[in-house]
Amino acid sequence: MEDNFNQYSKYYNLLYQDKDYSAEANYVADQLIKHSKNVKCILEFGSGTGSHGLFLKKKGFEIYGLERSEGMVYLAKQNGLDCEIADISSFELDKTFDAVIALFHVVSYLTSNFLLVSAFKNANKHLSKGGIFLFDVWYSPAVYEQRALPRIKRMKNKEISVIRFAEPVIDINSNVIDVKFSVITKDLISKNISEFQESHLMRHFSIPEINLLAEHTGFELLQTEEFLTGKVPSEKTWGVCFILKKIC
Repeated sequence: MEDNFNQYSKYYNLLYQDKDYSAEANYVADQLIKHSKNVKCILEFGSGTGSHGLFLKKKGFEIYGLERSEGMVYLAKQNGLDCEIADISSFELDKTFDAVIALFHVVSYLTSNFLLVSAFKNANKHLSKGGIFLFDVWYSPAVYEQRALPRIKRMKNKEISVIRFAEPVIDINSNVIDVKFSVITKDLISKNISEFQESHLMRHFSIPEINLLAEHTGFELLQTEEFLTGKVPSEKTWGVCFILKKIC
């Protein structure tokens, strides 16, 4: 898969500095403990700059991250997360884990059936017996009801300001949204301004679709709920958390 974060990674932490990683890590930890009392070692798909993993590490879990973006892996290692550059659909490690997690819609980046099935099979292969696979995705009923709309986000710190324009293009026949990012950055010290564009393809899913995928790749679907709140998924729920258990 192509690295969609080649330039984006430089400004990723700034753009998401308002994201409550601590609360999300607490939610994930609670769900893992709820469904498996013996979770200690966690493999994180799409570990990014390490924000979720480091909070989970502080809670006593052993975390190892896989991330396609070289820039993000560099930042994550600088922050203290054990991780490597890898594609979640084709990696191979000589170790199994108690749980695999994929947060912030990492699974939604798997837009082809081949990559999706390969990633789920890899999760299964690297889980111990009865291991848990926890992930969140964009939810189809919410996408159809709310539609993906253009958005603008502005963030800054003492050194740089960033403006991100997100323009989604919906392909209703493939369940994929092409989110076209235009990012303008300004160095507040040198006053230099730069701009770049990236395209992020995002797939949305229904519950029956994930359930079928789980059965096909050796998992049992244990729980489905709105990520973080625990509410029953509805057309208002953009992000849904799925919890699977390895059964074979």
